Amino acid sequence: MSTTDPDAPGALLGPADVRALAAALGVRPTKQRGQNFVIDANTVRRIVRTAEVGPDDVVAEVGPGLGSLTLALLETADRVTAIEIDDVLAAALPATVAARLPERADRFALVHSDAMAVTALPGPAPTALVANLPYNVAVPVLLHMLATFPTIERTLVMVQAEVADRLAAAPGNKVYGVPSVKANWYARVRRAGSIGRNVFWPAPNVDSGLVSLVRRDPPKTTATRAEVFAAVDAAFAQRRKTLRAALAGWAGSAAAAEAALVAAGVSPQARGEALTVEEFAAIAEHRPV
Repeated sequence: MSTTDPDAPGALLGPADVRALAAALGVRPTKQRGQNFVIDANTVRRIVRTAEVGPDDVVAEVGPGLGSLTLALLETADRVTAIEIDDVLAAALPATVAARLPERADRFALVHSDAMAVTALPGPAPTALVANLPYNVAVPVLLHMLATFPTIERTLVMVQAEVADRLAAAPGNKVYGVPSVKANWYARVRRAGSIGRNVFWPAPNVDSGLVSLVRRDPPKTTATRAEVFAAVDAAFAQRRKTLRAALAGWAGSAAAAEAALVAAGVSPQARGEALTVEEFAAIAEHRPV
């Protein structure tokens, strides 16, 4: 194991390390890719601890950037596979790992790809997903990874605070919506902490939050996930309307939507923000064919 002294060779990246690496690579963080690099070693240690990463875990990381979180994960996990879309960052990360954690370099793999296009990872199947997700693609990337890799039992993602609130919201909450319902299909979801702006370079204009997701069995239903998610999308596309009205297009008519709702035991006058994922599954089962 490497030392955790921030000034020692092979240790985690500090602010000066991050800026020096970026300068050497000619990297300027871009808003287009939502790049904000973590420069605080205590924060990445906290993320690894909160994620409950252990020595048997195979961790998938999305958007490793310069490697701040990657190194902390490698110190603890059995293996880490990082998925990076940026050409320059992807090319540099293996060298950073080899230089700072040489004794763990054989436990690291890099996939140079858009995470949304990844359907397989090298090595053993991942047991955990831990990532500082770019704000602009956080929800689709999270849902794609959970759908594609059912072996992922535990997830901890750092996302924009507002996104964290949406993911962890319960039915009846004003920010409960499509991300909340779909995340609940896969996992028990909770807010796992807040992250200030000063641990990033450049500092973002928003605060960040940690979201924990622990895999659970999906609702028992004869409807497919795609069918359930179609009902969810329809309900929230017009979230101010009653479900009878919002699901009219999905069901073929308002009357057909009402029939499906009644059959599912849901009030036609309810709104999507009041329903659990199990209730959406029941509605999907009764969609007219």
